Amino acid sequence: MHQLATLDYIVFFVYFLIVAGYGLWIYNRKTGHDGTIEGDSKDYFLAEGSLTWWAIGSSLIASNISAEQFVGMSGSGFKMGLAIATYEWMASITLIIVAVFFIPVYLKNRIFTMPQFLHQRYNGTVAMIMAIFWLLLYVVVNLTSILYLGAIAVSSIAGLNLNFCMYALAIFAVIITLGGMKVIGFTDVIQVFFLILGGLATTYLALTLVAEHNGTTGILNGFSIMKSAANDHFHMIFKRDNPNYLDLPGLTVLLGGMWIVNLNYWGCNQYITQRALGADLPTARGGLLFAAFLKLLMPVIVVIPGIAAYVLYKQNVFGAGEFGSGADLNPDRAYPVLLNILPVGLKGLSFAALTAAVVASLAGKANSIATIFTLDVYKKVINPEASEKTLVATGKIAVVIAMILGVLIAPHLGIDKKGGFQYIQEYTGFVSPGIFAMFILGFFWKKATSSAALFATIGGFLLSVLLKFLPGMMDLSFLAPFGFAVRPEGSSIYEIPFLDRMGFVFVFCIIGMVLISLLENARGVKTNGLEIDSSMFKPHATFIGGSVLIIGIIVALYSVFW
Repeated sequence: MHQLATLDYIVFFVYFLIVAGYGLWIYNRKTGHDGTIEGDSKDYFLAEGSLTWWAIGSSLIASNISAEQFVGMSGSGFKMGLAIATYEWMASITLIIVAVFFIPVYLKNRIFTMPQFLHQRYNGTVAMIMAIFWLLLYVVVNLTSILYLGAIAVSSIAGLNLNFCMYALAIFAVIITLGGMKVIGFTDVIQVFFLILGGLATTYLALTLVAEHNGTTGILNGFSIMKSAANDHFHMIFKRDNPNYLDLPGLTVLLGGMWIVNLNYWGCNQYITQRALGADLPTARGGLLFAAFLKLLMPVIVVIPGIAAYVLYKQNVFGAGEFGSGADLNPDRAYPVLLNILPVGLKGLSFAALTAAVVASLAGKANSIATIFTLDVYKKVINPEASEKTLVATGKIAVVIAMILGVLIAPHLGIDKKGGFQYIQEYTGFVSPGIFAMFILGFFWKKATSSAALFATIGGFLLSVLLKFLPGMMDLSFLAPFGFAVRPEGSSIYEIPFLDRMGFVFVFCIIGMVLISLLENARGVKTNGLEIDSSMFKPHATFIGGSVLIIGIIVALYSVFW
């Protein structure tokens, strides 16, 4: 039944009132009685010195987990199984690396935005090109996909009009975002609470349903039945004959392109790093470590329900047409279909969790758009003499305009027809290798030049496009023995898995940057090295202990589900 009962609406509105009320309280705490903000633009955009480790960690996860995961990753769980969890579990190790090596560089050099880093390390041209690029990417790709996929999920569960859902999500996100990063950070703690509670409830009910349909009870029995009924869905490393090898090419998820996906996303992304840039180093590291622990839990919330939906689908539990059939089979329906079979009240809680994930991601993305536009475009080009009050007001206007653009553009991009999680990962991968190469050499190699950075950005994108279409131009079967090319079932063309393409492009960009930089160094071109000393990379003993525990858990998980 694709609608919510009265109790579901009550649960949802209680969630809405708690988040909105808490956000208003946080906002009033940082304003005077006359409504003027006590602080400056950095307080508004970064909540400088205000966020605790648990608020930073919660905000990171709330911003990261959205319809992309709930809908797209559950769909991938339905289609390919637990292997898709590599994005979450490898992210845990990535967060530790970012906390140890990336965040200290940003904080030591007082870097608050990614374009500011590029300006400081390379030059204004590189910074401005990337600022405009990131604004377009965040508005046209990220904001619209979060908004539209979220609206589709909410609409399919509540039975409400799609456009109404999109407008409601946008308005809710704007209300939170206008309060600034402090409000976003602390309300994200509540959002994550609902997200995890509702997500775990959905997983519990899905496993229970599997058990009951097979004549037994209990979630452990349900999980055991799932492993037996869908054994092929419980392997983390695919062999070359697996039909999903193009998406997750074997050991590449441990040794290759998956590192570029994660390190670029968690370490070179304004949308994510912004949460930690306003804190001191111990607090930022604590927040990233907390987020790493939460990341371990995410596959339980988003992947296991997808596998449960697959088992129930194969056992004909769902009605005809819920997923489609044959070529029209849509795995991305897995999570919404599961939510629709939850009991009254619990459905409202899970609905609130999904909405929390979408709204938190929208708010975080909108705040990042406003930060880059205000600090890197408006202040540098349009109004260099702008007061702090003007910068904050400009940021708020940017939030509203970005959300309006998102609402207007989203329905015309065909997002619902392009697939979910894997599509987003692949097409983000067209730019990730070049950007990551530019950042990693900018951090740790003082000789890297601005011309080399431009080469990585533009050359990396062009090579990504070339490798995407190369299979149609030449025979790549010579790469097959090495696992770098596979022939999909029913096709005569060998294709390069996109994670391997990212690895090739990254190596190309690094080599190109090194050669260009050495040539320019020989001609006397000056570079702007960052302030770095070895002591800033030494974490606290508590952080080391938590990191060892996380790595140990991941090693155990891969050993069990190899």
